[in-house]
Amino acid sequence: MVIQKKALAGTLESSDCLVRIEPAEGLSVTIHSVVEQQFGEQIRQVACTVLENLGVTGAAVDIQDYGALDCVIAARVETAVRRAGKEA
Repeated sequence: MVIQKKALAGTLESSDCLVRIEPAEGLSVTIHSVVEQQFGEQIRQVACTVLENLGVTGAAVDIQDYGALDCVIAARVETAVRRAGKEA
């Protein structure tokens, strides 16, 4: 999937996350979370797995986490990708 424009998914509510995605060279995932020390790597792994499964290779992803579970993070990343992308 090719990322063509900026897109958002999610909210700033508790137990949710806000995912921003935009076109970029290469793949980068930035995480902002109060629990980043404990769960930052897990959040990154979930996001990267979804991006890999969708075939995304060029995107800048920013995740603002407010205690979201892995399934919520995965759903928000996938939604942002589908809003921003086009099947290759």
